[in-house]
Amino acid sequence: MLKTVKTLKGFKLDCLDGEIGRVKEFYFDDRHWTIRYLVADTENWLPDRQVLISPYAMVIFNNDGVDRKIEIYLTKRQIEDSPFLDSDKPVSRQFENAFLGYYEFPAYWGGPCQWGFYSHLEHDREKWKASGQIKKPLPKGHHLRSTDALTGFHLQALNGEIGHVEDFVIDDETWAIRYLIVNTHNLWPGRKILFSPQWIENVAWVESKVFVNLSREAIKRSPEYTEEFLLTRDYETELHRHYHRKGYWVDELVQSSR
Repeated sequence: MLKTVKTLKGFKLDCLDGEIGRVKEFYFDDRHWTIRYLVADTENWLPDRQVLISPYAMVIFNNDGVDRKIEIYLTKRQIEDSPFLDSDKPVSRQFENAFLGYYEFPAYWGGPCQWGFYSHLEHDREKWKASGQIKKPLPKGHHLRSTDALTGFHLQALNGEIGHVEDFVIDDETWAIRYLIVNTHNLWPGRKILFSPQWIENVAWVESKVFVNLSREAIKRSPEYTEEFLLTRDYETELHRHYHRKGYWVDELVQSSR
């Protein structure tokens, strides 16, 4: 199911022996544009440290009524004893190796697919071991980015600016960022558009800009995005057809059948 980051923020985080906090933000890698860690707000429990939760440990989304929560298959003690990261420090390669090693989670960079040798989130530990993903060095050029940090970046078309990144659409089965939600109110009031990370030419982190190899006019003619309920497969198909792109679900179907 597709969900926005803004929708997920504030979700309660329940581990095996109690609540630990709420969803604060997410870290994603800039190669596959996939969420690698959830950052938990645990000020009332573990202040002054970043508490990261891997999607490998997440079990269930519950979005029924007011009880919005994510269930985590870990204990408080496991989380408390995990590798420590100061709240003002970036997530380094060394930390990721230590973190994943502590939980015995596989290295997501251990293969060619989104999750190593899998296009989906594989929870079977025996398959992890058989694939040889667990002990792999991090690739050069690997970077983790924060969804909060990218929010507000300007989308730059071939002939001018379009708008700014307002939110992200996440697939809660694969944890891929499927789309950036771009607010174009300065150019086309009241209009928002979706743009896949796979269609981005470059992200200039210093300049706070996202560059795309398309004209303003081509983007303006794209199917309009209004609310989350419009994120149907029919809508996505129309969106990809507009940009003459193959749907991400086609490639993932091929990968999963191998």
